[in-house]
Formats: sequence, structure tokens, C-alpha cells
Amino acid sequence: MPTKPSNPKNNCPKEILCTLGPSSLNDYVLSRLSDLGVNLLRINLSHTRLEDLEEIIRYVQSRTAIPICLDTEGAQIRTGPQCNGEIALAENERFRVLRKSITGNSSCISLYPEHIIDQLEPGDILSIDFNCVIAQVIEKKTDEITFRVLTGGTVGQNKAVTVMNRPIVLPPLTEKDEQALRIGTRMGICHIALSFAGHPSDVDAVSKIAGEKTFIISKIESLSGLHHLRAIAAKSDAILIDRGDLSREVAIEMIPGAQKHIIRRARGAGAKVYVATNLLESMVTSPAPTRAEVNDIFNTLNDGADGLVLAAETAIGAYPVQCAMMVSRMISQFSQTFRSFSVKSLRSKNSFLLVEPHGGTLVDRTRFDADGKKIRKMKALDVEETVLLSAEQIALGTFSPLQGFMTKETVESVLNNCRLPGGVVWPLPIVLQARDEDLGTIRPGDEIALRLAGTGDIHAILQLEEVYTCDLEHMALLAFGTNDEAHPGVKLLKRRGNCFLGGPIELVRRFPSPYKHYELTPREVRSIFENRGWSKVVGFHTRNVIHRAHEHIQIKALTEHNCDGLFVHPIVGPKKQGDFSARIILRSYEIMLEKGHYPQGKVFLSAFQNYSRYSGPREAVFTALCRKNFGCSHFIVGWDHTGVGNYYGPDDAEKLFRKLGDIGIMPVFFDTQHYCERCGDYVEQCEHGSEAILDISGTKGREMLTELKQPPEWFMRPEISAMILDELRTGKDVFL
Repeated sequence: MPTKPSNPKNNCPKEILCTLGPSSLNDYVLSRLSDLGVNLLRINLSHTRLEDLEEIIRYVQSRTAIPICLDTEGAQIRTGPQCNGEIALAENERFRVLRKSITGNSSCISLYPEHIIDQLEPGDILSIDFNCVIAQVIEKKTDEITFRVLTGGTVGQNKAVTVMNRPIVLPPLTEKDEQALRIGTRMGICHIALSFAGHPSDVDAVSKIAGEKTFIISKIESLSGLHHLRAIAAKSDAILIDRGDLSREVAIEMIPGAQKHIIRRARGAGAKVYVATNLLESMVTSPAPTRAEVNDIFNTLNDGADGLVLAAETAIGAYPVQCAMMVSRMISQFSQTFRSFSVKSLRSKNSFLLVEPHGGTLVDRTRFDADGKKIRKMKALDVEETVLLSAEQIALGTFSPLQGFMTKETVESVLNNCRLPGGVVWPLPIVLQARDEDLGTIRPGDEIALRLAGTGDIHAILQLEEVYTCDLEHMALLAFGTNDEAHPGVKLLKRRGNCFLGGPIELVRRFPSPYKHYELTPREVRSIFENRGWSKVVGFHTRNVIHRAHEHIQIKALTEHNCDGLFVHPIVGPKKQGDFSARIILRSYEIMLEKGHYPQGKVFLSAFQNYSRYSGPREAVFTALCRKNFGCSHFIVGWDHTGVGNYYGPDDAEKLFRKLGDIGIMPVFFDTQHYCERCGDYVEQCEHGSEAILDISGTKGREMLTELKQPPEWFMRPEISAMILDELRTGKDVFL
């Protein structure tokens, strides 16, 4: 249970309180609120039926460990139910308020609590629904009161009503509150928010029912509460400033000053302070806040508030998770700024909530404004396409924290320990090889222009630090687990030459590609994730067209891990003979999106311009780290991920991930997926015998398609297989 703060310093941990309602009472939102570090979930009794309370509490407690707070109705007057949810009252009209609860219309409504009409007298002026309507009592009978409308407007149901001309005394708890507190106590709830706390004895009334150990949050939303603030705070664990209800009795231009006063006094009395109302009101209907709201939150934290309360934003708003994200982000930003602020510390537009790039910083080694004449005068080295693809990904930050091609010390550390010399996990050597006869006069200390062999086009500059040699047989054995030249990665390593050049690179020109519009950079993808409100993203690496087993594990990873989105990121660089062409792979995923086979708005397709090393477990970790740099928090690791032939065991990748520990992105492991005819579903295993199990694999799919056979629907979506067969029949480049 939270304890009272020992001091009022701004650098105390800040808390997030979220109100539950139709928008947030579901598995996905509750899981995401838990991920985002929400501290307390509020059930507003004013908007919750007593007969539903136990079921709601039980549901929430079964989904999350975040504690629940019951927020009482308290000493307030509210409108009863209305026909169609609201009614219009015109100026100078008359309407009646009945003692008994009815569904209201433009001539007759009810108020809650029912006995409030006993305290109303002719001449009383009431503000209804935050001044939407102002009405005066002109006649009173035993069971009804007649009002005249002084200012017309629209009145909703269950809206606040204030007697403007004199104070009205109401008990601190309604009968419904008392029953709800007893239910909550029985179900282990130990946080209670007391609405309209006006006197220290009101706090005692809660303790009497809920127990002395209850964490009581007294809500200051009236002048009476302000007058007795110090005494209320002394008896409470926390104070909550409800700026909305408080503005019914305090001029709105004085609310900021009142907020500062309440925070100062309450913390001086040893109570925490939370602030509510209109923190992110625009985000009820919009995915992004206004600058005024962001400034308000920052200043509220700077005033010394211990926590922020989201109400309508998470209860009924369209973007509950994004609202909690924004508050969490603001708390992170405030914490950093409070410690120290400098212009150098300002970040480019990016989300604090996306996973950090590997090593902490997204590398940028681009130099697109470089002097072309100067570059053409540099010593040059002709290199193949794969070298320039690696240089491009280093420069764009995909291989963060690498700044260039590895030196010998770094290569040895990676091969022996799967770590860079500083200790950061990195599984694959990223090297620039050459033959001794190709180096000519090139020496360490030179700036080397890297040209594409056969074209002379310069794409990158190498700041050469070291030229060294390695035992290729030993290197292959460590990197690939074999030195068999039938392995494509080993074959490529051995034919490139025994000289290695290490040093930082700069990219002066991106490598051309017909798919460049899909080849977004890590910064661009991160911006898109932020724009979509995603912070929990699962990445998928592939070099195949999509089949139903892949589709199954993608959706399963997305839903079971409560991710905001799926990042499909097929590799489109050079591949081995027989692999699907990049064009066909991308087209298969375009069809998935066009035909609505993915959940709407949950999938983003991009392309990874690089090449496969086919190094099995090491490459599985490598591909995960690359997607971490793109902003993914989770990564799908399938059976024999990025392997080739029979060089790796089916669970070797999982063993390496577990050996390396937490690398900042969570692997989601899947075994081989089959289709069970009896289950009618995709399974790893089930109780039915082998005769019911049908295998799905990329190899099997290629075989059927090569023979111009259409795979069954359980194997591949008909639209995709039909597209591939049409391409094959017309002689298009389906396979390399």
C-alpha cells in the first residue's frame, strides 16, 4: 500500500491514476496500462451500478495486479436518467423535479439523492451540468418542486448540480457508497477516494466502514474542502484536486492559484497530492494532445503534484492507451528536465515510450551534403553490393551501436563472447573484406571512398583505422558453426579475401533499389509508430512470401502479448538461389493488407534492404536487435530462424537468446506450426494423431508453386497463391 510522502520534493516518483469505463474495461487496455506503469485504477461509483460492482472488481483483479480505488459518489447532487441521454431546457420555461426517480423529459426530471428536494426552498438558484442550465425554484410541494429556467441549454443525465446561493449540507457518503465500500473491503480493495470531502469528520466516516488501514484519497472540489484543507489532509493519505467540480464554486481564472495553494498545504500536512480534470481532454476524441495540455501537465508536476488522474480520457475516450502513454512520457520528460536541462539534451521528435535503440543511441552516420569533388579525389576501393548495404544500415542506425566496420578486437570479442568490447550484446561480425592486391596504397588513417564494383558509384566513406587478417576457417566455425563451403554464409566469407578493413563509415548516397519507398529508416519507422500511438510492437523478419502458418504466429504474437501493432519487415536484398524475389514477397503482404486479412490498423509493412548471412542462432539475435532499433519491443523467433540446411538445431536460437539474457527486446518463440484437419486450426501439437496433421513450410510451398500447383487454402491464401502462379505462367521473376 502506498505510504505518505516524507518530503515534498519534486523528484519523488510520479504516479498515474486511470479511471475505468467502457473504453478501458477490456483485456487489451488493462494489459497496456499495466505495461505503462499505471499505479491505480479508479472505479467511479457515480457511473457504476451497485449490482455490477462485484463483477467489475473481479474482472479487473483477474487481469492485472494494479490496485483498484473506489471513488465514492459523495456529498453531491446529480441529475437522474434522461430520455435519450439528455434534454433541452429553454429560457423562461418551467419544469418539475419529482422526488421519485424517473426518466426525465423537457417538462419533468428527477435529482439524486431523492431526499434533496427536502432541502431546496423557493428562491434557490441551481446550476445544472456545469452551468449548461441555470434554474430557480419557484414553487415547492411535498414530492415535487417547480423550476423556472433562467438560462437555457442542454442537460445530460448523471450530471452535477450546484445550489448557487447558499450552502447545502449532505452526508459524506450515500447509501450506495456505504454498500460499495463494504463490497470493496470484502474483495480486498484498500484504496478509497472520498468525493466532496468538506470536513475532517468525512474522512472518519470512510475509515469507520473501510477500516483504519485504508488508503484514503480526499477529493477537494468545494469551498468547504478548501476551508478545512489542512485538517482533511492531516487525516488523509492523499488529496485529489478535482479542478472541474472545484470550478463550480471557484472562478476558473483562480483555479491555477488554488491548485498551487492546495498542493503546498497538503504536502505540508504529509499527504500526497493528485490532480484531475481536463489533463488531456482533447485526447478523448483525438490521438494527440494540445500544446496547452502538455504545458499544463508539466506545470502541474512542477507545482509538486505526486500524480495525475485521467478520467474521461481513459473511461470513455477513443484513445485510452495513448493518453496513459502521453502522461507517462510527460512524467519521464519532467523527471529529466527537473534533474538538468540544456539545449543539447533536447531530443528530436520521438517517443520516450518506444524501446531504446540498442546501446542507448540511434546512430546517424549520414553525410548526404558531402562535397562530391573532394570525395572523388579520395583513394577508392571497389566493393560489392553487400558491403554497401551494410554501410547503409550502419549509417541509418539499423545496426546501432555500430559506427562502422569492425576492427580486429571487436571481431574477436563478437566471435568469442557475442558482445562488443564494451559489453553490449552483438552476435555477428560486420566486416569489410578485401584482397591484398586490391588495397594498393591504402593505409590506416586514409579516408577511403567505397565504390560499387562495375559502376564506379560512390556510396560511402571509410575512415580507415586498421587493416588486419583473420583465420577464415576459424572465423567461419565460430560465426556459422561450420566451415563447410556448402553453407552460403561460409562460402561468401571465404571468397571475399583475407584482408579486413576496420573503421567508422559515413553514407553519402543511399543504395538504389526499386523498393526504396518501402525501405524506411529506423527514425522514420519510429515516427510512424509514435504517430499511430504504438509503443508495444512485435517485429517479424522473413525472406519468404506469407503462408498461413506465418500468418497464424504473427496474429498470435500480436494478440497474446497485447501488442499495439505488428511490424512486418521482409528482407529485400540479395538472397541465395531459389529464394523468393523481393517483389513477390512484398506483393504477398500487400495483398494481405488490401484484402483485410490483418486486423485493421494493426499492421505496418516496410522492407529491410540487407542480405541474409544464414547464420542461424547468431543471426536470429542480430535480426531481433535490428528490429529493436526500429522501435520493436517484441520479436518473433520461429523454428530454425534464419538458418539453412541442417546446420542448426530447431531450438538453437532460443538457447542463445536465453544465454545472452535481457537484450532489450523480448523474443517470442514458436515451434513448427502444423495444420490439424480435426482441430481445423494451426497447432504446434494436439491430441490428434499424425494422420490429422498437415505440414506447412516455405520449402514445401516453393515446390508446389514451381510445379504450378495451387497450394490448398489452409496452406496459403488463395489470392496470394493465384498471384504467384500467374507470375510464373507469364515468366516473371518469382524465384531467384
